[in-house]
Amino acid sequence: MKPPAPRPTRQELLDFIASRPGKVGKREIARAFNLKGAERDWLKEALRGLKDQGAVERGRGKALLPPGRLPEVSVLRIVSVRRDGEASAVPVKWSDDSPAPKVTLVSGGRGRSPGDGDRVLARVEPIGPGLYRGRVIRVLESGPGEVVGTLKLEANHGRIVPADRRARHEVLVDKADLGGAEHGEVVVAELVAGRMFGLAQGRVVRRLGSAGDPRTFSRIAIAQNDIPVAFPPDALAEAKHARQAPLGDRTDLTEVPLVTIDPEDARDHDDAVFAEPDGDPRNPGGFKVIVAIADVSWYVRPGSALDRAARERGNSAYFPDMVVPMLPERLSADLCSLVEGKPRPCLAATLWLDAEGNVVRHSFVRAMMRSAASLTYGQVQRARDGDAKAVSPELTTKVVTPLYAAYALAAAARDRRAPLAIDMPERKVTLDAGGHIQSIGLRERFDSHRLIEEFMILANVAAAETLERARRPCMYRVHDQPTKEKLDALRDFLDTLDIRLAKGQVIRPAIFNRVLERVAGTPHERLVNEVVLRSQAQAIYAAENIGHFGLNLARYAHFTSPIRRYADLQVHRALVDAGRLGEGGLSAEDVDGFEATAEHITRTERRAMQAERDALDRYVAAFMEARVGETLAMRITGVTRAGLFLTDDTTGATGLAPMSSLGDDYFVFDERSQRIQGRASKRSFRLGDAVEAELAEANPVAGGLLFSLAGAGARGRAPRRPDRRRR
Repeated sequence: MKPPAPRPTRQELLDFIASRPGKVGKREIARAFNLKGAERDWLKEALRGLKDQGAVERGRGKALLPPGRLPEVSVLRIVSVRRDGEASAVPVKWSDDSPAPKVTLVSGGRGRSPGDGDRVLARVEPIGPGLYRGRVIRVLESGPGEVVGTLKLEANHGRIVPADRRARHEVLVDKADLGGAEHGEVVVAELVAGRMFGLAQGRVVRRLGSAGDPRTFSRIAIAQNDIPVAFPPDALAEAKHARQAPLGDRTDLTEVPLVTIDPEDARDHDDAVFAEPDGDPRNPGGFKVIVAIADVSWYVRPGSALDRAARERGNSAYFPDMVVPMLPERLSADLCSLVEGKPRPCLAATLWLDAEGNVVRHSFVRAMMRSAASLTYGQVQRARDGDAKAVSPELTTKVVTPLYAAYALAAAARDRRAPLAIDMPERKVTLDAGGHIQSIGLRERFDSHRLIEEFMILANVAAAETLERARRPCMYRVHDQPTKEKLDALRDFLDTLDIRLAKGQVIRPAIFNRVLERVAGTPHERLVNEVVLRSQAQAIYAAENIGHFGLNLARYAHFTSPIRRYADLQVHRALVDAGRLGEGGLSAEDVDGFEATAEHITRTERRAMQAERDALDRYVAAFMEARVGETLAMRITGVTRAGLFLTDDTTGATGLAPMSSLGDDYFVFDERSQRIQGRASKRSFRLGDAVEAELAEANPVAGGLLFSLAGAGARGRAPRRPDRRRR
């Protein structure tokens, strides 16, 4: 007769319950530990004792849960819904003393999608400490949500005009619920039960600023995209008490003239660089490049309040007038920033390049550096071009000239690798001291930009390779190939320009580069770059590697910006572990939650990008407001059933010309050729066409522009003769 299975200890029972995200009851535990007969009676009493002690809680049915864990099926309240449909929620009932967990939801049931304030039944699973991912089963009850908009005061109440261009209905606010807000202010209002004059009713809960103040535009984008602004008190306390890291066992690089090279408006300095010829006779013509990155992992330890706040944000968000940092200013602008002349801890990658620009070896050390100078891209480029006043002669000789020499080698290797060569200029908004717009233009691009970008890419690749060799977790930055559907759409568009993208070939970046080379210098250059960019997959963070298609690299990670990206901080911690470089490495929770963290920071990155675009659109609309009524030279950058999207290449201003503005004709939309054509007039408008349009409306708070092509400025094109072969 077999002896009975040994009884599990109290800790073994708790560990088993904690390790199972789904339903765990007496049956599952007995089966796992092979408990039978009388042992099941013992288990029943043991579990009752754990519940009495508060070590476990009863979930749905007879399921057992560790304290503080949500049941697998929970009732939640939606607290915000982003433009992409992703919703954030919290449990309706939460009796634990710890902060209520946050749930990211996607709709999974029939019927309408949940809205702000709704109560929903959802199936959830833990993805990290206090974080869950869930799918909506059904909406239980419609509840109050929030609306952001401009307050208009009337005799007995206020009226909120939503800032969201998709919102069609205003919200009324009783005088008692204005919260001190004044006419013309942009406010956040909580929707409350009841209606006034058939419209939803709200209560002002936050004031963002005057609708006429451009600095309000960023606050609107932050509120609409649910970006955390205030740091928790415990995180601020940790930052306040942080002290400069000691030299200790670090490599002393304080005498190496490392320099930071950033935009003129840079708010922090993550990285510094230095290059010199390699003195090793076995590497003739080669260079040694040092890329030193702020050692954020020394200050932000796993599981700390600072770590939790940084993970929640995922990244910093940058706006024309402000930044919402991932870390408190005490760290982001001081202790972690590589400030000129001050000792700063860093993680330094040394890269050895051969005469052909290939990285033949690399190493990582924890070091102490002192920035020799905080330079701008413009300064470095002027020094390179011979301006003796741009940078001191000593720095030009010792730093700038060797950097460009090393870059020439790296650029040659990059050209052989042939990454995707899309060139999309970046818009720059220049503000005066009062936050008003002085100008909107395109940022200049210098070789100094490309120099820094290339060295950062080489350091990122070296980080990924080091972690793979050490068999340590890596937060990869991956970029998949374009989907078949996107390639087909791109092929159809290129056909309209008589450019063929052959089918059946292996998809490589070089294929797209040949298309871009063909249109270089033509009126279609900007448009084709945009369309090729739209055809690409979005880069994401992932615990598993699939390579980076756009950079044409087998492995890639983000290592060079830990002040503003949580992904880089995770890579730093993994490198500290891999090189046995001291404190601040990955925790067991970090490792277990790598996949969940990758999904989370991919979402926060897209959230920040959307908010940054929204704010920029509002600044552009405010800048264009003075030009309402003018006829402008525009380009068609989108063709839809609703009308044409038009863009000004100089300012990047984009707006809609509705179908109704195209004239007295019935226009038919042809999705394949990205064209609309009038049935009677045969006048057509196609993606990429140049048109003249009157700016009919500019709405800075909503960030929207409306154009009209109905006047004499509307220039269509004669219909093309059908291609008989294609027909």
